[in-house]
Amino acid sequence: MPTLRYGDLPDQVVDLILPEAADAPLACLIHGGFWRAAYDRTHLAPLATALTAHGYAVANVEYRRVGAGGGWPTTFDDVASALDAIGPALASEHPGRVDPAATVYVGHSAGGHLALWAAHRSPTPRGVVALAPVADLVETSRLDLSRGAVRELLGGSPEDVPERYAAADPMGLGPTTARTVLVHGDLDDLVPPDFSRRYCARTGARLVALAGVEHFGVVEPGSTAWPAVLAAIDWAAEPDG
Repeated sequence: MPTLRYGDLPDQVVDLILPEAADAPLACLIHGGFWRAAYDRTHLAPLATALTAHGYAVANVEYRRVGAGGGWPTTFDDVASALDAIGPALASEHPGRVDPAATVYVGHSAGGHLALWAAHRSPTPRGVVALAPVADLVETSRLDLSRGAVRELLGGSPEDVPERYAAADPMGLGPTTARTVLVHGDLDDLVPPDFSRRYCARTGARLVALAGVEHFGVVEPGSTAWPAVLAAIDWAAEPDG
């Protein structure tokens, strides 16, 4: 498995997995863990393997998290730098293997937040799939989810650092220009499903609500949620029209 280094620090790496076929669509995976260093990209390794078997090239992104040099703005800087580096690296080292126009950001939980945030940057991906995403940072702070995780990430509450919430909160940033779909299980007790419902109502993004599915079911190949997750990713990778 080739590894791309987009910086000099240990967490500034991306695992690349390529299928046998040429011109594969590209799924850039962004893991969750409430932005904390205790959780890393290995959590999404089974998802990466399953997507490669389905014909995707996969870039599994690591980034600095709170407790290991992350927070504001370094977590965001790392995700942006990683996503910017993937396309040129693949074109240089693996020409013809990936279709860069068919790039989809796939993020889970806090990674879903980062995927939605990153889709507001240029270049815009073709699609974004946010799985059980932390799509409302202001409400995440108010509810004190994961013992103040978002305040650790941004360095304070919405009242303390309103400009950071304005720059980082998908709910406030509004719709992306990418094909955007949120997938959320109704048994999620870590990230409220209402976050996804309200985000989609606000932005017009597609919502896939899954009955009987908890927080991690959406990233487990072979789970009852997996066919819907795979269909969402395929939809996001399709060209418009």
